[in-house]
Amino acid sequence: MNKDNNKADLKRFIFKLVAVTFSIIVIINVTYNLIFAEKFEIINKLLSLDNKENIEQAKNKIRFEIRKGLAKDIILNEEDKKLLYEFYLKVKNEFEEIEKN
Repeated sequence: MNKDNNKADLKRFIFKLVAVTFSIIVIINVTYNLIFAEKFEIINKLLSLDNKENIEQAKNKIRFEIRKGLAKDIILNEEDKKLLYEFYLKVKNEFEEIEKN
Protein backbone atom coordinates (compact mmCIF):
# COMPACT_ATOMS: atom_id res chain seq x y z
CA MET A 1 0.00 0.00 0.00
CA ASN A 2 2.86 2.36 0.78
CA LYS A 3 4.37 1.65 -2.65
CA ASP A 4 1.11 2.55 -4.39
CA ASN A 5 0.86 5.74 -2.34
CA ASN A 6 4.39 6.76 -3.37
CA LYS A 7 3.57 6.18 -7.05
CA ALA A 8 0.38 8.22 -6.77
CA ASP A 9 2.26 11.02 -4.99
CA LEU A 10 4.96 10.94 -7.66
CA LYS A 11 2.34 11.14 -10.43
CA ARG A 12 0.69 14.13 -8.72
CA PHE A 13 4.07 15.81 -8.28
CA ILE A 14 4.99 15.34 -11.94
CA PHE A 15 1.56 16.57 -13.05
CA LYS A 16 1.87 19.68 -10.85
CA LEU A 17 5.42 20.28 -12.07
CA VAL A 18 4.31 20.13 -15.72
CA ALA A 19 1.33 22.43 -15.00
CA VAL A 20 3.49 25.00 -13.20
CA THR A 21 6.16 24.89 -15.93
CA PHE A 22 3.54 25.34 -18.64
CA SER A 23 1.99 28.24 -16.70
CA ILE A 24 5.36 29.97 -16.32
CA ILE A 25 6.04 29.60 -20.05
CA VAL A 26 2.63 31.10 -20.88
CA ILE A 27 3.15 34.00 -18.46
CA ILE A 28 6.60 34.78 -19.88
CA ASN A 29 5.27 34.64 -23.44
CA VAL A 30 2.32 36.94 -22.69
CA THR A 31 4.56 39.38 -20.80
CA TYR A 32 7.02 39.49 -23.68
CA ASN A 33 4.30 40.06 -26.27
CA LEU A 34 2.46 42.74 -24.29
CA ILE A 35 5.39 44.70 -22.94
CA PHE A 36 8.63 44.07 -24.74
CA ALA A 37 7.70 43.25 -28.33
CA GLU A 38 6.44 46.76 -29.07
CA LYS A 39 9.50 48.32 -27.46
CA PHE A 40 11.86 46.12 -29.45
CA GLU A 41 10.01 47.03 -32.63
CA ILE A 42 10.55 50.74 -31.92
CA ILE A 43 14.23 50.16 -31.18
CA ASN A 44 14.63 48.21 -34.42
CA LYS A 45 13.07 51.08 -36.36
CA LEU A 46 15.49 53.53 -34.78
CA LEU A 47 18.45 51.31 -35.54
CA SER A 48 17.42 50.91 -39.16
CA LEU A 49 17.57 54.60 -40.04
CA ASP A 50 19.70 53.83 -43.08
CA ASN A 51 16.51 52.98 -44.96
CA LYS A 52 15.05 56.05 -46.70
CA GLU A 53 11.48 55.10 -45.78
CA ASN A 54 12.38 54.89 -42.08
CA ILE A 55 14.14 58.25 -42.26
CA GLU A 56 11.02 59.83 -43.74
CA GLN A 57 8.85 58.27 -41.03
CA ALA A 58 11.16 59.66 -38.33
CA LYS A 59 11.10 63.13 -39.93
CA ASN A 60 7.30 63.07 -40.13
CA LYS A 61 7.03 61.96 -36.50
CA ILE A 62 9.34 64.80 -35.38
CA ARG A 63 7.35 67.32 -37.42
CA PHE A 64 4.10 66.04 -35.92
CA GLU A 65 5.44 66.34 -32.38
CA ILE A 66 6.73 69.87 -33.03
CA ARG A 67 3.34 70.95 -34.40
CA LYS A 68 1.62 69.38 -31.41
CA GLY A 69 3.99 71.22 -29.05
CA LEU A 70 3.48 74.55 -30.81
CA ALA A 71 -0.28 74.23 -30.42
CA LYS A 72 0.11 74.22 -26.63
CA ASP A 73 0.20 77.43 -24.60
CA ILE A 74 3.00 76.18 -22.34
CA ILE A 75 5.52 73.79 -23.88
CA LEU A 76 7.93 73.28 -20.98
CA ASN A 77 7.41 72.86 -17.28
CA GLU A 78 9.29 75.09 -14.85
CA GLU A 79 12.09 72.63 -14.10
CA ASP A 80 12.78 72.05 -17.80
CA LYS A 81 12.82 75.80 -18.43
CA LYS A 82 15.41 76.32 -15.71
CA LEU A 83 17.58 73.46 -16.97
CA LEU A 84 17.49 74.67 -20.56
CA TYR A 85 18.23 78.25 -19.51
CA GLU A 86 21.24 77.15 -17.42
CA PHE A 87 22.44 75.03 -20.34
CA TYR A 88 22.03 78.03 -22.68
CA LEU A 89 24.06 80.27 -20.35
CA LYS A 90 26.83 77.69 -20.10
CA VAL A 91 27.04 77.24 -23.87
CA LYS A 92 26.93 81.02 -24.36
CA ASN A 93 29.87 81.44 -21.96
CA GLU A 94 31.87 78.81 -23.80
CA PHE A 95 31.24 80.55 -27.12
CA GLU A 96 32.35 83.86 -25.60
CA GLU A 97 35.58 82.20 -24.47
CA ILE A 98 36.17 81.00 -28.04
CA GLU A 99 35.65 84.52 -29.38
CA LYS A 100 38.17 85.92 -26.86
CA ASN A 101 40.86 83.50 -27.99
